[in-house]
Amino acid sequence: MTKMFSKILGGLLLVVLLAGQSFAKEITVLGRLQRTVEHGGWIINAGKQKYLVLNARDFQNEKWFAEGAEVEATGEPKTDVMTIYQEGTPFQVRTMRAVNEKSQTGDTLSVATRSLTRVVVNGDSIVKAQPDTAILTLSVVTQATRALDAQQQNATKTDVVMKALKTAIGAGAEIKTSGYSLQPQRVYKENQPPTIVGYEARNSITVTLSDLAKVGSLIDSAAQSGANDVSGLAFTLRQDRPSRDEALRQATREALSKAQVIASALGGRVARVIEVQEEGTVRPLPTYDRMEMKTAQASTPIEIGTLDITSRVQLVAEVEIASVG
Repeated sequence: MTKMFSKILGGLLLVVLLAGQSFAKEITVLGRLQRTVEHGGWIINAGKQKYLVLNARDFQNEKWFAEGAEVEATGEPKTDVMTIYQEGTPFQVRTMRAVNEKSQTGDTLSVATRSLTRVVVNGDSIVKAQPDTAILTLSVVTQATRALDAQQQNATKTDVVMKALKTAIGAGAEIKTSGYSLQPQRVYKENQPPTIVGYEARNSITVTLSDLAKVGSLIDSAAQSGANDVSGLAFTLRQDRPSRDEALRQATREALSKAQVIASALGGRVARVIEVQEEGTVRPLPTYDRMEMKTAQASTPIEIGTLDITSRVQLVAEVEIASVG
């Protein structure tokens, strides 16, 4: 009867799943491959413990898979599985690789369990970028005793300045009026109401251009044509997406590098990245320079400099730490 039963099975491994499955902790086994008494069966001999590989066929095409090969296998012991001969603990292998190292105790190899812990790190970066846009704000300011005179003088001078600016920069720049005011000028004396002694008209013009080499000559032309106040010169980055992407990329790499350093210090490795959050990317802020208009013939020197784009990310990683037992 026993021979007939074995013949029907053809020497194959018989696996019976028992009711009420239990979920064992995943372990890593270090040992040598050996054939079992069952035809086609393989075990990992880890010295004091043997593990019966339930899915050996998944790895038999590997070049290193042979009798006596030292392997490291990660998987789950299946205490709810029975085989014909029950030679070793049934073991469902997830990964298996060949190793060449021997343990410090000679031929007796050990079983390593792996625990997981989370680490939270931040990554910061600063990317320097060259500005591609200049924004110049200047004004024509006129004063007169009468409001009408201040207004008319300002209109005449502003028209001359606008024409000079258009001639200086040509096409490809944006010139617009950004503000206008006509205000009385008052004199204050003690115990007396303020007295209006005149009027001031201010017409502000904003010029946006991408040819940064023309900024100095533009200021010179504005001064020579009648502009008498520059409220600000700003350099900024209109096309900032590539720089912002690079800052974010570098911040992410730094965060991952920190997680790997922590994992290494703990004697483990980064198993996976669970979450990454962008905590903020600061767009390049324009650099300002308030200037005083001069009518001298000397050209205005302009030093452009660079812009800083900063980025920060928070990364949550799962670190796998092995403990040998």
